[in-house]
Amino acid sequence: MKTAAWVKEFPASITVCDAAGIILEMNERSEATFAGDGGAALIGKNLHDCHPGPAREKVAALLASGSPNCYTIEKAGVKKLIFQSPWFEGGTYRGFVEISFPIPDPMPHFIRQ
Repeated sequence: MKTAAWVKEFPASITVCDAAGIILEMNERSEATFAGDGGAALIGKNLHDCHPGPAREKVAALLASGSPNCYTIEKAGVKKLIFQSPWFEGGTYRGFVEISFPIPDPMPHFIRQ
C-alpha cells in the first residue's frame, strides 16, 4: 500500500488496518499518539492485542460488520473526535481507517439549510 505524501504530516492521527485487524499504516501523528504502546513498531501488530476486554470486543465487531463508528473522548483535558470507517479497494472491503483529531470545547455547531 502506497501512502499519499499529504497523509504523513496531516494534523490528525491516521491508523489503517486490514480486515483481520493487522495495522498496515500509521502517519506521524498516529505514531506519536501511540508512542507509549510502541508507536511505529505497532505496524504489523493486531489491533486486538492493543485493546483491553470491552474495547477488543468492539474492534472485533467493527471488523466483522464493516460498519463505521464515531465518538468523542477526553484525555488529559483534550477532547477528540474518533472516526472509524471501513476502507475498500475495487469495491472489496479491506479493513478500517481510524482518524482521530482534537476538537475545541465548546465546538461550534451549524445547521445548514
